[in-house]
Amino acid sequence: MHRLQLIASLIVASMLTLAGTASAQTLRAVSFIPKNDPVLTMANAWVSEVNAKMGGQVRINYVGGPEVISRFQQVEALRTGVVDVTFTPSGDYQDQMPASQAIVLSKLSPSEERKSGFYDFLVEEHAKKINARYLGRVQISPFYLWMKKEPKSLADLRGLKMRSGVLYDRLMREFGMVPVTINAPEVYTALGSGIVDGFGWPVTGPQKRGWLETVKNVIDIPFFGASNVVIMMNLDKWKGLPPATQEALVKLTADFEPRMVKHFEAESEAEWKAIGNKVKKIKFSAVENKTYLDTAYEVEWKTLQERAPELVGKLRTLTGN
Repeated sequence: MHRLQLIASLIVASMLTLAGTASAQTLRAVSFIPKNDPVLTMANAWVSEVNAKMGGQVRINYVGGPEVISRFQQVEALRTGVVDVTFTPSGDYQDQMPASQAIVLSKLSPSEERKSGFYDFLVEEHAKKINARYLGRVQISPFYLWMKKEPKSLADLRGLKMRSGVLYDRLMREFGMVPVTINAPEVYTALGSGIVDGFGWPVTGPQKRGWLETVKNVIDIPFFGASNVVIMMNLDKWKGLPPATQEALVKLTADFEPRMVKHFEAESEAEWKAIGNKVKKIKFSAVENKTYLDTAYEVEWKTLQERAPELVGKLRTLTGN
């Protein structure tokens, strides 16, 4: 009898375990570049942490990058529910949500953004404009312009064809460069064939991708330090999660962000050491250095002023500008 009772207990326990697993919501995630790219190291870490800590409530199935859904179709796929989660640069949806430009212009840490009210503003704006639940940041690192030829002054930038991904377009045009939108996996070939003379990118990635085989100069004036890769979830899927699961996911992401920041700070330092003297760091005169950095921010604020003048004052305050 005891043996039969034990078997019955095991069967019941197994059924309960299966029921618990079945109740977990599985969410399909994609990213703007391949998931194994160094830029997305912490996107993978966030997925692993969610699955480890919340696997009984919600699981993330990170299926890949642009090979699954083209980069510039991913935000629409998220909005319509074709995918549930995206790791997306905010520049990819600035036409639908002009305020997204402020994400890269922020001078606050992710934790400070949650205290300033910027995080709450972004949650509300994403819900209204693209049917998404903004969760937080998954990458942070300043950007640089890298090029084959050494520029001696800002005037030498004129005419250079530069790989861009929306983010740098206005800065490049302001200095007479020609931005060319090219997906990251195609940049190596574009550089080798002469389609472009350089590219915009953080320090993490160019060496591992082989881009520095032909590019030997970088303007050592970092800009847009907040970066712009964010985690978003389809709003309908978000609303379908139990309130306790929503709360746990928000807390997990808030706790994750400081570790993400530390990772990329350490990664950037290590990457510069690894690059060493393979690339020459360029600076201009003090006046031109200031012009370069100020222009990076002001061309974006100017465009935001044209698109959403009612928000600019508020956004400057919320982002520490």
